[in-house]
Amino acid sequence: MKQQITLFLLFLTSISFAQIKGTIKDKDGNALPFVNIYIENTYIGTTSNEHGKYELNTTQKNNVHLVFQYLGFKTQKHILNISSFPFEFDVTLQEEDFQLKEVVIVNGENPADEIIRNTIKEKKKNAAKTDKFEADFYSRGIFRAKDIPKKFMGVEIGDLEGNLDSTRSGIIYQSETVSKIKFQKPDDLKEEIIASKIAGDDNGFSYNTALKTNYDFYDNYVEFNINMVSPIADNAFNYYKYKLESTFYNESNQLINKILVTPKRDKEPVFEGYIYIVEDTWAIYGIDLDIKGYRMQQPILETMKLTQSFSYNSDNKIWAKNIQTLDFKAGLFGMKFDGKFTYVFTNYNFKDAFEKKTFGKEVVTFAENANKKEDSYWNEFRPVPLTEEETTNYIKKDSLQTLRKSQVYLDSVDAKGNKFKLLKIITGYTYKNSFKNWSFNYQGLTNLTSLSFNTVQGWNLDSGFSFRKWNEETGKYTSISSIVNYGFAEDRLRIKGNFYHRFNNINNAYISLNGGSVISQFNPNEPISNLVNSVATLFFKNNYMKLYNKEFAEINYGREVTNGVFASGKLLYENRRALFNNTDYTMIKNDDLYFSNDPLQPDNYTSVPFEKHHIMKASLGTRIRFGQKYISRPDGKVNIQNDNYPILSFYYEKAFGASNSNYHYDLISGTIDYNKTLGNKGDFGLRFKAGKFFNADNISFVDYKHFNGNQTHINLLNNSLNSFNLLPYYTHSTNDAYLETHIEHNFKGYIMNKIPLLNKLQWNLIGGFHQLNIPNMKPYQEFTVGFDNIGWGKFRFLRVDYVRSYQNGFQGDGVMFGLKF
Repeated sequence: MKQQITLFLLFLTSISFAQIKGTIKDKDGNALPFVNIYIENTYIGTTSNEHGKYELNTTQKNNVHLVFQYLGFKTQKHILNISSFPFEFDVTLQEEDFQLKEVVIVNGENPADEIIRNTIKEKKKNAAKTDKFEADFYSRGIFRAKDIPKKFMGVEIGDLEGNLDSTRSGIIYQSETVSKIKFQKPDDLKEEIIASKIAGDDNGFSYNTALKTNYDFYDNYVEFNINMVSPIADNAFNYYKYKLESTFYNESNQLINKILVTPKRDKEPVFEGYIYIVEDTWAIYGIDLDIKGYRMQQPILETMKLTQSFSYNSDNKIWAKNIQTLDFKAGLFGMKFDGKFTYVFTNYNFKDAFEKKTFGKEVVTFAENANKKEDSYWNEFRPVPLTEEETTNYIKKDSLQTLRKSQVYLDSVDAKGNKFKLLKIITGYTYKNSFKNWSFNYQGLTNLTSLSFNTVQGWNLDSGFSFRKWNEETGKYTSISSIVNYGFAEDRLRIKGNFYHRFNNINNAYISLNGGSVISQFNPNEPISNLVNSVATLFFKNNYMKLYNKEFAEINYGREVTNGVFASGKLLYENRRALFNNTDYTMIKNDDLYFSNDPLQPDNYTSVPFEKHHIMKASLGTRIRFGQKYISRPDGKVNIQNDNYPILSFYYEKAFGASNSNYHYDLISGTIDYNKTLGNKGDFGLRFKAGKFFNADNISFVDYKHFNGNQTHINLLNNSLNSFNLLPYYTHSTNDAYLETHIEHNFKGYIMNKIPLLNKLQWNLIGGFHQLNIPNMKPYQEFTVGFDNIGWGKFRFLRVDYVRSYQNGFQGDGVMFGLKF
């Protein structure tokens, strides 16, 4: 009953604010969604919802020239003289009388091709007309799920916070925003979000913004995970075929060409569907294009439909985008998802130029209390009326929120989950107090990473405990954890503890304390994982993981000191001791001996690679992201990296207070990272790493610079720009100067998509180069060529590379197998 009353009140509120409202249908009575409705020669407009309902707010009563425009239907203009508001006005649109005279092929030229050539020729001029503007912006998004199982891979899914009904279907997410934007091509944006609403979250701030919604087909590429080639790109004829399907005249007697766009090759990043072009001016009238998930290398996404409607102002002769919609369908493991995003642009004010400093690094801000707007505000300023489904979902989620935020409900849910069973000693156990935002966790003994094998410890087992407390509004959280490790062959228990506190979500300031006893790889980057080492050791008797023991204590602090600049510092104490092999166990019978635990002398089973000692270190580091932009949300700062610039990192480390003064040293190092998408030619990436030790002639081998090599032919870390493929783990370690070069280009299908038969594989060709320079040795080099996106159907997570290595001549070759996540 309460929900019915709320619905009735919402209906009354909607009536009181609605100005011109009605329903739009076709001649058969079918509702027409997302019809472009605007007052002629203005940018005051709206659109109909999925059920053809529309509302338009205006104070004008006499001679209101209202235009109804919908792709495939005749545009209608109605002159309204309104006596009082609200004013009901229903419209029936008639299908367009498409006309197409006999197609005349002149010199073998398709007439559609000539239209596209003219459009390409004039696109810079047309794009320039809308390259600077202010506008009101509205966005709405809805995300649905269907056929969600109760469990997935043995893990309870539940009802997703009440979003799923008894059929395991429902709306997972629904939100909308109202904002004012200033935009300047190519990507300068200043947006203030006036109102933000999320179903079931009265403290939530929607991520729906104008950012990343500028799908501009006048550009050569339109970004959808990868750069899709526009049907009117400069090189569009290399990718598309065109057919002039029909023509019609709009209400201004302008001839509109409806052109069918089809790909020349199926697997390339291309669209298909229709583009509507205005004769003579060659401006875009409308877009109705489909995107296949596999073409944007998102196989989980099945299809996406993008539509855009433009309106014409005869005063300034500008075609401006009023409405943009994105519909998508996706699926995986039998689960289905779909959704829709709607964007409405109104009240354009086109500018010749903006004042200096209009645009800066801060691109999105939220007005005070943007998420606290009453329903009366939304009913007045929402340009697209809600559907019954959306209205009902808001009411349902808001009611559920009140219930699910209550202490009684949260305690009851926790009580069910907090029940302890003896089996949880093995599987792990979590105790939560959701109302007070804290939880306690026991890791258990069956985690995939819990059990591993190495020659020092033999079989060894991890477990641990953790406590976490958080504040969702400020982003502040504190965690305290411990890891307990026991090595059976070594008969040694080690315990490590960690304290971490993040102060806020704005500059991400944090402090951490760590300490305890651990077994550690000589290379702190841990180039070989426990899983890979366990397989290599147990099945092939290759113990590549070289380990030593350390008792340590450290304190870390870091924060963003200004936009794009993050600084950190660390103070560390370590007490180190070398270790020996303690087992020769293997799963496959092999009479060969394991190599020793000495990283430089594999046959040395008696002496240690370094003497027992302790040492202290202090370090400072900084990371600089040039051109970084950001969103200022009330609940935190969201950084947006600018890929036009490299990322620079600098690091200084000083070792002191060692038990042997020869172990003291200074190290200065730096890294340059650069990643760039090159049109539709793929992704280019490079990393340069360089450093120099000072006063380090006799330091411990532990403190050398060790490089991320690989001798297993398996790469599970997907770190191709941070490692070598065939380089032995410790043969090139140095206490002097070094320079690493890593370069890779992933063509993202650019070459493979053009090769018949091979393009059906949907593999991506990758080429790479790696080089290491250290004093007194010839450069070590690797050349790689390979493929990723290998798999079947929606599962494409494999990568294979062929590698050749050189150092003073050919050294060797091999094949690398990797997983891409």
